[in-house]
This record gives sequence, structure tokens and C-alpha cells, in this order.
Amino acid sequence: MLQLLHIENIAVIDQADITFDSGFNALTGETGAGKSIVIDAMGAVLGQRTSRDLIRTGAAKAFVSALFSGVPEDLPVLAECGLAAEDGELLLQREISADGKNVCRAGGRPVTVAQLRRVGGALLNIHGQHDGQQLLDEELHGAYLDSFGQVDRELAGYRERYEAMESARKKLRSLEMDEAEKERRLDSLNFQIEELERAQLKPGEEEELQQRRNLLRNSEKFMSALQGALWSLSGGDEGGGAVSGLQEACASLSGARHLDDQFAQLSDRLESLSSEAYDVAETLRDLQASFDFSPQELDELESRADLLYRLKKKYGPTVEDMLDYLEKRREELEAITFAADTAARLEKELGKLQGQAEKAAEALSQARKAAAERLEARIQEELRQLDMPKVRFSIRFDQKELDASGMDQIRFLMSANVGEELRPISKVASGGELARIMLAMKNVLAENEAIGTLVFDEVDTGVSGRAAQKVAVKLAQVSRRKQVLCVTHLPQLAAMADVHFCVEKGERDGRTFTQVLPLSREQRCQELARLTGGERPTAAMLAGAEELIAAAEAYKKGL
Repeated sequence: MLQLLHIENIAVIDQADITFDSGFNALTGETGAGKSIVIDAMGAVLGQRTSRDLIRTGAAKAFVSALFSGVPEDLPVLAECGLAAEDGELLLQREISADGKNVCRAGGRPVTVAQLRRVGGALLNIHGQHDGQQLLDEELHGAYLDSFGQVDRELAGYRERYEAMESARKKLRSLEMDEAEKERRLDSLNFQIEELERAQLKPGEEEELQQRRNLLRNSEKFMSALQGALWSLSGGDEGGGAVSGLQEACASLSGARHLDDQFAQLSDRLESLSSEAYDVAETLRDLQASFDFSPQELDELESRADLLYRLKKKYGPTVEDMLDYLEKRREELEAITFAADTAARLEKELGKLQGQAEKAAEALSQARKAAAERLEARIQEELRQLDMPKVRFSIRFDQKELDASGMDQIRFLMSANVGEELRPISKVASGGELARIMLAMKNVLAENEAIGTLVFDEVDTGVSGRAAQKVAVKLAQVSRRKQVLCVTHLPQLAAMADVHFCVEKGERDGRTFTQVLPLSREQRCQELARLTGGERPTAAMLAGAEELIAAAEAYKKGL
């Protein structure tokens, strides 16, 4: 459950700490006092979409934290996000800066907004005053039914087969082309393949080509450098180079090397230098002999480089890319050439996959229909308890072409009055009826969810009188299984609460501020009287408020 909500610099709330209790928590206050801001703050810390406009004027950033207790240690989303609850407690935090940056934490660890939304969605559910309008969107009816029926296994099995069928269908469509288009494509492929094969491309040849071109373009410099180095090492025909000098120096010292260790060391060094100089001279001589420069070879290399340049502009930035392109065009040519055979095979495969998908869709549909019978009965009972005993609720199945959701077009129908036929909810439901049907739906769906806290933001819109009392009773019943937080304008709902908060707006130092205060029993009577009759409650109004609270307490004792 949500134990503590801490708010800083959210709209007109400078700072507030709201300690909620288990059971039924009600928030009331004048219109515009800031009740919706509390809900916005909850949404922010749960990772919902928000904006910089939420930051209090003049503040650099806003901050919200929510402490949840009784969090199951085996809650799957915690392990998936690398989190854990300590002694069943988990702290969610979100900081929103004026520059648009968000800093989110869960259990003290940094998380993304998406992770915060996943974790928050597993702990608390906000049902806004406009959520009842979702019932008018028939595209969502199937999702409601699937959630209630817990048909995840059947739905996953169907989607696996549907995706396999669609993949085969996509491959088959890719083979479909008219004869003229086919001939044009064949001509293009044959030309490209022939041009690339004629080029006889080799991996790595560009680097070799570049090196050889560079060598040939600078051949005179290379030869001059080699000849100069060789003359310095080997001298002319009569010697006189560095190699001969080193050899003579070695011979001069060799006769004295036995006389002194120092002479021996110097002799060894000269022998090493002489040997290295001789090896370098031989390497230069071999390199000079291996150089075979011809203008014709350079022309051929330039022509090859020009061919590669033109091909790269058409088929890829490197030789390897062009070879890869060639292989793909060969595969495409083969596919088109043998398209008829491939199409026949795919047709047979598609028929088999479609049969499997239809069978899985039928299994999913049967699971949904079984769930629909249970949901109809549950909603009917909930509506009866919400003072709508004459309303009939039904779920209609129409068959449609297979898509990602199956074969069922699911619609919620209702009849508001005795003798009237069942019609789509959007055609017959009033605002108050939508609110109560949505409340009934939420109550039924919540039974299958691990979410511990349900927030109802003015779901009593369009509800009054006896119906309002029934809604209050229903929320009290729900609050015995889940923590309920309810923003309301109705005294019947506020009187049923176990804890009552009042949202008040005021002025301080020339600034508007909002505070959230828990009410004592006397203050609750004052607030209920205000909800009933205005700012100046009479003794009769106060007595009526006390009677509402006493009746609510008596009812809750029997739960």
C-alpha cells in the first residue's frame, strides 16, 4: 500500500507530506484547491508522462517520493528491474528539473522513467474521472475481457502461430509480380551480375593496388634511394664502402683481441656491425633486383583503379561490399527464376500455418467466451450492488478476419431499462452509468491483480443520491481487500472513508499555496456539511453529517 507521499514544488504545493492508511482514504476540497495536483504528483512518481509546467513557479525543480509498504518480495517486475523490497518497503522517487531532465530512483537505485513506470504500475493503479470514456472505445473491450479471463497462455500460443502465418504470407507476396516487371528485373539482375563477375573482384585487392600504384608512381625516387644507400655500404667496383671499412677494422683488431679483454669486446662489436651492414647491403641489392618498373604496368593499375571507382559508385563503398551485393543479386535471380516452385511450396506451407492459426484462434475464442460468461455474471452482480438492478450487461462476439488479437470482435452491450434491447454502451449509457460500470469493471479486474492500491479520481462524476451511497458502499467493500484512495465531491463517499484528508488553498507572502490536512471527526463533520450545503453549514447540516459518518461506521463494522 502507499504509506507516504512526499511532494515538493508541484504546481501550488510548496511542500506536503501525506501519510495514508490502509482501507479507504478520501480527499475532498473546494474546486480548484489542488486535489488533482495530488493525483498528478502520484502519476509523476509512478513514471507517467509529465512536463516542466508541473514545477512550481520560481522553483528550479520538483520532487516527489512515494513509500510503499507490504510489497511482495516475489513481485516479478522487481527482479526484472534488478530491484528488491527491504522488509516489504520500497521507496520510489522522481526529480523533475526545469531543463526537462528527470532523475528517477527505486529502492535508492537509479532507474529509467520506463522502469519507474513498470514498477509503479505494479503497485498502484489510478482510475481517472475520464476513464469511464474508455468503455466507449470498443477496441479496448477485448483487452478488458482478456485481463479478466487471464487468457495469456492461449493468446501467446495464438500469436506465435499468427506471426508464423503472416511471415509466410509476406514471403509469398514478395514473389508476386507481373511478367513485364519480372522481365525488367531479370534484365537488371543479369546486367549487374555480369558486370561484377567480369570485373573478377578479389577481397583485399584495393589495398594491394594502392600500394603498387604508390610504388610505381615514385619509382625514380625509390631507385635513387636504393642506389645511394648501396654505394654508401658497398662502394664502387673497387670497394670503399662502409662494409669494406668495417671488415678492415675487424681484421686490424683481431690480432690484438687476445691481449686485452677490452680489445676483445671492441672486436666483437665490430664483427656484429660488419655482419649487420653486410646483411642490409644484400637486402638492398635483392630489392633493387626485384624492382621491375614499366609504364605499361602503371597504366594497367590506373585503369583497374578507375574500374573499381566506377563500380563502387554503383554497388558499394568497398570490394567486399560489392562482392556481398553480387551474392545477394545471384540469390535474387535464383529466387525469381524458381519463383513458381517457391510459391507453390509457400502456398502449401501457408495453408498449413493458416490452419494452425485458425485452430489456435478458436481455442482462444472458446477461452474468451467462457471468461465472458463469468464476467457478465460478475458485472451484473456489481451493478446490482451499485443501484443498477434493471441494467443488463452482455458481451457480444462477432467473427472477424484473423489479426494479431484473434478472430473475435468483442463488444460490451447494455440495456439501461426493462424492455429495451441490448445496444452498444456508447449508445445508451449516461455519464453516471459509465462511471458505475467502470467502477464495477475495476473492482472485478482488481481481484486478479497484485496491485495493492487503487486510486479513484472523481469517479463519482454524474452520480448522486442513492446511487452515490451505493458507490460509497462499493468502495468500502473494495477497501477491505485493497487500499483505496478516492478524490471526491460527494459527502456519501467522504463519510465512508476510514481516513479523510482536506485539500485547502491559501495565500502566504504573496504566493498561493495548497496544503493537505488530515481531519478529525469534528472537522470531518464540518467538511461533509460544506460538501452538502456550502460554506456556512447550519446545525441541521452538521447533524446530517454526523449521521452520515455514524451510518458509515455502522456499515463498516459489518464488513
